[in-house]
Amino acid sequence: MNVRFTAFLLFLSAIVFAQNNECKLKIGTNLAGISDWMTEMPFVDMMHNARTWGTRNLTWIEGGVNEWNTELTNYIEKDENGYPLEVPFYQNGLELEDSQMIFTVWASIDAWEPGIYTFLYDGEGEFDFNADGRIIANEPGRAEVQIIPSDHSFLELVITRSKKGNHLRNFRLIMPGQEVTYQEQPFNPLYLERLQHFAAIRFMDWGNTNNWGEEYSWLNYDEPEDTILVPWSERSTMGYYTWAHNKGVPYEMMCDLCNTLNKDMWVCVPHNASNEYIAEMASLIKNRLNPGLKIYAEYSNEIWNWMFGQTQWLFTFFCEGRGMDWPEGIVSNVQRNLDVWNDVFQDDMDRLVTVVGGQTAWQDVTNRIVLNLDKGTYDALNITGYFGLSEEGDAALDELGSSATAADVAHWVRKNMYETEITYIENQYELAKQLNIPVVFYEAGQHITPHPFGEEPAYSQAILNVQRDTSMYNLYMEWFRLIEDVFDEGEESLFMHFSFVSALSAQYGSWGILETLDQDTSQIYAPKFHAVMEKINACENTGSSVDIFKNPVPVIKILSAPGNRFTIKSEKPFKTIRIYNPNGQCIKKTDVNLTSCSFQLTDRAKGVYIVEIQTENSRAVQKVWVE
Repeated sequence: MNVRFTAFLLFLSAIVFAQNNECKLKIGTNLAGISDWMTEMPFVDMMHNARTWGTRNLTWIEGGVNEWNTELTNYIEKDENGYPLEVPFYQNGLELEDSQMIFTVWASIDAWEPGIYTFLYDGEGEFDFNADGRIIANEPGRAEVQIIPSDHSFLELVITRSKKGNHLRNFRLIMPGQEVTYQEQPFNPLYLERLQHFAAIRFMDWGNTNNWGEEYSWLNYDEPEDTILVPWSERSTMGYYTWAHNKGVPYEMMCDLCNTLNKDMWVCVPHNASNEYIAEMASLIKNRLNPGLKIYAEYSNEIWNWMFGQTQWLFTFFCEGRGMDWPEGIVSNVQRNLDVWNDVFQDDMDRLVTVVGGQTAWQDVTNRIVLNLDKGTYDALNITGYFGLSEEGDAALDELGSSATAADVAHWVRKNMYETEITYIENQYELAKQLNIPVVFYEAGQHITPHPFGEEPAYSQAILNVQRDTSMYNLYMEWFRLIEDVFDEGEESLFMHFSFVSALSAQYGSWGILETLDQDTSQIYAPKFHAVMEKINACENTGSSVDIFKNPVPVIKILSAPGNRFTIKSEKPFKTIRIYNPNGQCIKKTDVNLTSCSFQLTDRAKGVYIVEIQTENSRAVQKVWVE
């Protein structure tokens, strides 16, 4: 049996599963970290994702050193929200050729909406917008900024003067058309629209959980003062000038997003949080989050992953520092977190789900953490549900180099999925059965990255192409089937996809189901988005507690005839039909108002084609095979 035919049989089995199997997965999503280059666009106030302050010479020094960023912000006196008390500034003892001004940037604004943005502020001073933005109107406390994004565009805000005693502060850069409503509705309407389908939201990256509180992610902890646990007063606050910093978004905003969408909330506690910090955090969320919503509480993130500062910190002070083995030495901090959450929610335990776990592919690590915790203090085993490339697959694709195709990538991913990755999940599930607790997936979906992670692979184009290829859709549907087959009848698990929106990258991963928030999937095919949305939609009427769509998808039948002729029949009139070829390109779009129509795919390459049918209130996706 050849590889292509085998893959087709797997594809057919995925279709059968999608049509006949019960729903065992509730689909949630992780959100992207806040950054000045992000494409997710959660807030209507773009100051929230501005880069932290930089400094540079106030004037150009002829023949001198004129660095783009002199990196002197730590020397500037600031208010409690991070705004400089006076600009320009000159610090005695520093070898400066000139006084310093302040600036911030948004390194990529390609995904921004073009138009007139409103810049609001308090105080007295002088500022300007550079690069792809310019001030077209200015009055005290308010300016209008014309921003026209283009390919590889960016934006800069510079402060050249800020009056001491009435310094510039409380900056807001409001999207076009949102000035009147930004206070009562701080979230981008399109963001809310595209998030509404998910069952839960995980805020790991919103909270800057990895390396929390550190200026640089590569810093290691090795000083005695680094063992001091962080008080609640050190948290991220609502008024801080940017949330693209090392403490992330305030918990208040996380609650407000979940309340707005009526979705369950998944939060991660900073690794070095004190008991007071954890208790205040838990109390705030308990009181602010709508009472009908659940809270999934997790200690830090991937405390076994040596890429992250939290793992280094735990190992240095709680394993080496106490003469204990790893990972047993870190258990005390996990337990401490569990105990505080349980104490705060002791009168409302139905709302709380405490999750613990370890490395999905390394069962021994999970066992040595989980089995050393106090039984009854945690509610779920927390693992990943990723599929990706093995080292064998990476090596084979590297050998193909630039001649590698999306089909080659899919072949090696599928091989690893069936031969290795589903076994990891089966093993973790057996541990959960022994403990009589459910399994939840804190991150899941495709993890198609090179080995080692962060290396630019020789097959870069293929790894990018597969992200827009029909084969990615097929991989997702097969993966859903494989995972659900692990669980017993009647069981349900939370599958937190990683992640929502992000740009493509062969080097660091293409994580988002969408590349930009406003992606037109009829023009740029999004197979991950279509697979996830189809899976969510299929679960609507299976007893899931999540009401995904208010309007059911119509029953669609596609009948084939010789010569690659197909007839579509629907119980409801359809408005639009789109057909995508195996490369994810939209090759046909028809606007109709019928319950039946025919089309013929002549002179087309063999493979799986996707037909998307849109009615007035819903959409459905079906597959056809062209011989």
